[in-house]
Amino acid sequence: MKNVKTQFARLALICAVLCVMGLSTSAQTPVATNGALHITGNKVMNKNNQVVSFSGPSYFWSNTGWGAERFYNAGVVNYFRNNWNASIVRAAMGAVPVDGGGSYLADASNKTRVKTVVDAAISAGMYVIIDWHTHHAESYQNDAVNFFREMAQTYGTKDNVIYEIYNEPLNVSWSGTIKPYAQAVISAIRSVDPDNLIIVGTPNWSQDVDAASLDPISGTNIAYTLHFYAATHKADLRAKASTALSRGLALFVTEWGTCDASGAGSVDQASTNEWVAFLKANNISNCNWAINDKAEAASILNGGVNSTGSWSDSDLTTSGKIVKDIVKNWGGSTQPPTCTVVNLPATIQAENYCDMSGVQLENTSDSGGGQNVGWIDAGDWLSYSINVPSTGSYLVQYRVASASGGGSIRLEKQGGTPLYGTITVPSTSGWQNWQTISQTVQLTAGTQNIALAAQAGGFNINWLSIAPSNSNTGFSLTVQAESFSEMAGIQTETTSDTGGGLNVGYIDTNDWMKYSNITVPSTGSYLFEFRVASPNSNGVLSHDLNSGAIQLGTIGVPNTGGWQNWQTISRTVTLNAGTYSFGIFAATGGWNINWWRISKPGGRLATNDNTETREDIRLYPNPAETTLHVRGLTEDVKRVSVLDVTGRELIVTEPNKQSEISINLEGLTRGIHFIKVEGNHMKVMRFSKQ
Repeated sequence: MKNVKTQFARLALICAVLCVMGLSTSAQTPVATNGALHITGNKVMNKNNQVVSFSGPSYFWSNTGWGAERFYNAGVVNYFRNNWNASIVRAAMGAVPVDGGGSYLADASNKTRVKTVVDAAISAGMYVIIDWHTHHAESYQNDAVNFFREMAQTYGTKDNVIYEIYNEPLNVSWSGTIKPYAQAVISAIRSVDPDNLIIVGTPNWSQDVDAASLDPISGTNIAYTLHFYAATHKADLRAKASTALSRGLALFVTEWGTCDASGAGSVDQASTNEWVAFLKANNISNCNWAINDKAEAASILNGGVNSTGSWSDSDLTTSGKIVKDIVKNWGGSTQPPTCTVVNLPATIQAENYCDMSGVQLENTSDSGGGQNVGWIDAGDWLSYSINVPSTGSYLVQYRVASASGGGSIRLEKQGGTPLYGTITVPSTSGWQNWQTISQTVQLTAGTQNIALAAQAGGFNINWLSIAPSNSNTGFSLTVQAESFSEMAGIQTETTSDTGGGLNVGYIDTNDWMKYSNITVPSTGSYLFEFRVASPNSNGVLSHDLNSGAIQLGTIGVPNTGGWQNWQTISRTVTLNAGTYSFGIFAATGGWNINWWRISKPGGRLATNDNTETREDIRLYPNPAETTLHVRGLTEDVKRVSVLDVTGRELIVTEPNKQSEISINLEGLTRGIHFIKVEGNHMKVMRFSKQ
């Protein structure tokens, strides 16, 4: 559906014409557009404080006599910039002799090769990583300190340059070995260069980013290395990455492959696609291994190609062709020229974004005409600048269309945290059949950038509206369990529950999770729901506010029949209005949790003078996923409707004197809803849509 290749082909043609005419194209380069990079939270940001990510190739080891050193020249750098639209390149300097012969410490020509690549990348307007490529950097700390101090003195004023101070540590301690080494090298760089990005390797071949997230390095503009090879590394490594991101670490994939971790084997296209979707969804920059013609699956080039970069697609391996398509269509640094702050309440046309990645515009047939945003894939995103008048609960509505459904929108502060909420996009039976969906979120007062990120694509959006929730209407906040701000003892894993993603598991007695900045909009009674799974019968979940200062009580976790057999348990507590840190504590462990929710139904739904109090009408199952059954209806019932927490009717049906009806819930968003039964009396009942 998305014709990105055609767009890039046109851009390439324009660049070629300009070059022939002798005109400068520097204003279009990645560095000219994005400038000095910095890190905010777990995201890399550009000079305009916009989230960005970049994609390109990595050189093979630079070592003399290894064969790939012949590609360390300006012609190759320019090939990847002009033919692949690469925005970044990595120079992998073989640093120390313990990894093999011909290294930098044995042959200084390695440094010359690296500087040739760096200078060429600067001239081409690309970002460039200077990589201390070794598995044993801690044994050569003084050499690394001297080298990176020299690189900072040479290139510290260039926005293009990124320092990667340790490629792939082996199975060594993060806190005891890697972190002290990194602190020494970072100190040397920062004595000269105060702000260029620095990337630090992580244990176990730069895979254990979750270990680093428990003891991060103090300092500014520091990212952490994640390496993967698609045929070897799957969802379990992405779970580690998600854990690190949830704890606030910025990740940088400085090396990845389409094949297995040895560089051999065959290309795993399906796993590669899963990884690319993950990187895009989380705005993670990446460099593919490797610019080489060695006879192995990881090589970009076929054997015997020339050394100058004058290559055609026939010179590319299977992996090379796949990676070229990924890099050329990355689109992670497309930036609009202006951004207007919108004062709430307001309706915002989707096409009036401040920043985006991956989407396109088209004419809409929706009421009001104009354009909508379309071609939305997983990992695409849009951002908007808003001014929130006061801290509190806000109703966010989205005008969406989807041929098949299954889309998912993350509403977040630009940069990824905090996450305000997620909402599922239903099938509307067409790309121009429009429907409004909504959710209630908590926003903090002030001017800020928010982002709509597509967790799953396949939908269009025409507009969104944001307005304060009426104090008499409902409130609902769903929090993914893995989005904790602090924790002790637990781990995350991939979940099979509806919606996918991660759950928190490995919960033992006395383990805990903390969630910051949970705002209770008004004093009153609130329903707490916990999505749990357990093969045991004795689990006990305790919850509290402000690190235990306010105890909310406990709830038993039942035996659900397995670690991935999910059930929602709930209890009601009274809360005072305010903003708290919320805690979940395992009084007795042996259970998993996927999400938790706090909600308060709208006042006009909770009580009504004409409400029948009889118990003969039943809803099942509750919670419900696709179908809700209403049983026990009498002949006087004329109308049964589904309401959201604001009291807005979403579905209306007439029972026609049937005692039981079924209601299709597939078009509803996940969360608290209400059934209103109208006849001689009215009855309102709450149910949860999963």
